[in-house]
Amino acid sequence: MILYYAQGACSLADHIALHEADMTFERVRVDLKSHTTEDGDDYTHINPKGYVPALQLDDGYVLTENIAILSWIADRVPRLGLAGFGRFRLLETLAFISTEIHKAFKPLFTPDATAADKAKAGVAIGGRLDLIAGQVEGPWLFGPEISVADPYLYVMLMWARNNALRVPDTLNAFFDSMTLRPAVRRSLEHEGLR
Repeated sequence: MILYYAQGACSLADHIALHEADMTFERVRVDLKSHTTEDGDDYTHINPKGYVPALQLDDGYVLTENIAILSWIADRVPRLGLAGFGRFRLLETLAFISTEIHKAFKPLFTPDATAADKAKAGVAIGGRLDLIAGQVEGPWLFGPEISVADPYLYVMLMWARNNALRVPDTLNAFFDSMTLRPAVRRSLEHEGLR
């Protein structure tokens, strides 16, 4: 199995989740500007969308998109998912993180975005972080056990902190606790972020 990732990108969530799942996988770094892998191969042959993450399974099948990959991991390692109706709450949370928080960062990563666009994005992200902070059951999103949604939220909080955005106290505590997890530390080290 191969995880295609870019340093500090949203693929870090999948990187962390794979380590939390104790799965064996290789990592291939992708240059998102040139759409090439670290070996110089054309990444669009792996993922025609041109962005990360992509997870190439042992049978050659390729999964893309965080919601799909994280759900796949949770299906294979049930302790990282939720049972019964909780499964839908997990999907709901993954979708919220992906569509409402993750996508809201776009102006902050767009070089020609105006200061007004960036400020508007910061306000939107802050409001969405407030919403998700109110849902934290502690110490993780869904209570005492970590799920595949926690690494995704962690990456969003990393981006918020890197962009000097306001993060609710509950989520700052969550971020600090996540940073201590061996899977997070290993992933950060692999991506050169420690």
